[in-house]
Amino acid sequence: MIIFHKQFVFIGLLFFLIVESNVIIADPGGRGYDFAKGIYRHVCEVEGREFPVTFADIWRTEFRDGEYKLRISHNVRRKKCFYVHDPNKAPTQWVTDLLFVLEAIKDSSPSEINVIFPYLRFARQDRKDESRVGVNVKAVADMVSFYANRGLTIDLHAPQIQEFFNIPFDNLFSSPVVINYLKRVHPELLNNLVVVSPDAGGGKRVESFQKRLAKDGIISEMAICYKRRARENEVEEIKIMGDVRGKNCFVVDDIIDTGGTLIKTGLALKEQGAERVCAYGTHGLFSDGTGKFGVFDKIMASDTLVAEKSDNFEVVSMTELFGEAVYRTIIGASLSSLFE
Repeated sequence: MIIFHKQFVFIGLLFFLIVESNVIIADPGGRGYDFAKGIYRHVCEVEGREFPVTFADIWRTEFRDGEYKLRISHNVRRKKCFYVHDPNKAPTQWVTDLLFVLEAIKDSSPSEINVIFPYLRFARQDRKDESRVGVNVKAVADMVSFYANRGLTIDLHAPQIQEFFNIPFDNLFSSPVVINYLKRVHPELLNNLVVVSPDAGGGKRVESFQKRLAKDGIISEMAICYKRRARENEVEEIKIMGDVRGKNCFVVDDIIDTGGTLIKTGLALKEQGAERVCAYGTHGLFSDGTGKFGVFDKIMASDTLVAEKSDNFEVVSMTELFGEAVYRTIIGASLSSLFE
């Protein structure tokens, strides 16, 4: 009886150690802190959750010469860590902080390191487009693969980037969330709908979006814009393949940066007689702000990046999607249903 009691205590202690083994980590000084908090709240509020999860901050110490060090606020030894890396930081700080935080976590002896990228910076540098340059997203992937056990992001600029990582790296899709948002908030847009790609490279993305609409019984058409560039970041001409006259057009892209191509796409659609023109980009960099997109009835982006507000700008939140992915990773459940 005593032996049984000791075994019971041991098993109970072991279970306690297991359920205490999850921590979400984020930088409170970054603009993406609320996004990380949203992931944490979702995990905490899942019905039937049988494990606790803690939230840890990153503490920064600055030195007079400009150097700094980063420290995790909580003990992460033997814990499963989920580090939400803030994409709102300048690219150079983004890389440096990523390296320093991963080093700090790994040296703290966690059981597992998961890195969450709401937006993976340097993803547009996925190929060698001229001589004597690096494939910089591959360098990022090598660094992450050295430290982490798993990675997670959404709507990669190029799906093949997943193969640059030497660890499991999941790429979520925002389209199911966007479609649910449109059905709930803008159902009028889904009538007489044309899904538009602003360039030929986004054809597969738009085709996938169209198929997901069809699963919900929403029939749509497809149009693709072809652009001719005069020079880097400057589009000279937009041509539309597809009938958009009298239709509701919804332009789908993964990244909105300066928005030059997107704005010219919107103008071209209106010139071709489109009824309403709206646009969505998962990652809204908006280098020149959101105020310049007045050609669109609605301009939408996810909350993976923080953007300034304007009259026609709307945010589609992805925190619940990421939160559910984190929850399923913790309990060892499949992520495949999240892709639907």
